[in-house]
Amino acid sequence: MNAANTRKIPKKKSQAYEIWRRFKKNKTAMAALIVLSLIILSTLCADFIWDYQKDACSINIKNRLQHPSWEHPLGTDELGRDMLCRLVYGARASLTVGILGTSFALLVGGTLGAIGGYYGGKLDNLIMRCTDVLLAIPGLLLCIAIMSAFKSNVFYISLSLGISYISKFTRIVRSSILSVRDQEYVEAARAIGASDFSIITKHVLMNCMAPIFVQYALAIGSRILSVSTLSYIGMGIQAPTPDWGNMLSGARAFIRGNTYLVMGPGVALLLTISSFNLIGDGLRDAMDPRLKK
Repeated sequence: MNAANTRKIPKKKSQAYEIWRRFKKNKTAMAALIVLSLIILSTLCADFIWDYQKDACSINIKNRLQHPSWEHPLGTDELGRDMLCRLVYGARASLTVGILGTSFALLVGGTLGAIGGYYGGKLDNLIMRCTDVLLAIPGLLLCIAIMSAFKSNVFYISLSLGISYISKFTRIVRSSILSVRDQEYVEAARAIGASDFSIITKHVLMNCMAPIFVQYALAIGSRILSVSTLSYIGMGIQAPTPDWGNMLSGARAFIRGNTYLVMGPGVALLLTISSFNLIGDGLRDAMDPRLKK
């Protein structure tokens, strides 16, 4: 047998591998990914380090307003609770609400955008007019209206934040589908008798994932900021459950001479939101075919 015929044909790299290879070249995005991974890891390990009820929720007046020390690396708050412990558990609450709310918005908005963009006509017009009505309502005001009618728990906060973002995902998915629905591979799928559901999920959406993934990463950071804003004004996660927003709200009366009370949650918000934004930028560059290297 000819040696040339026995040579192994190199396997073609998957699209996911190529995206990851290009993403790794972006040092800023990789640094953001490492920071975010450390934040998530700390929330997963929190229960092995602290007692939630004792360290994060119970009042201990003897330890109130202690400045950072070896025993309390970030100090204690106005009720004697460990700031580092509350900061980590606050990250768990913020990330949970941000991811759940964004995922709900993507599921509902993506479905509506896919249906409207693929079928067009009167159905598309109806969906877009409903989207315009939703866009006319300020997102934070809509969240406050929903939260005033329901309990302030993680589920309803995630639901309210998701509803306020549905219209943006609807428009993004619709515009992406409009750009590919008339391509040759879609016509070929129709010609062989593929169902509309199969065409949308396997052919159309699979070629529109780049802007959707990027917007998803950016939206999580935006939702985390929104839940902190709601908690700060008393409409989000309620004390004693720790959240970065209610930690900042509780520190307002004691900030003079105790700036460490706002430094922890403030820096945590900055790092988390910036990480999601930088990861979104990195995904945009990695998934853009014009920037292939």
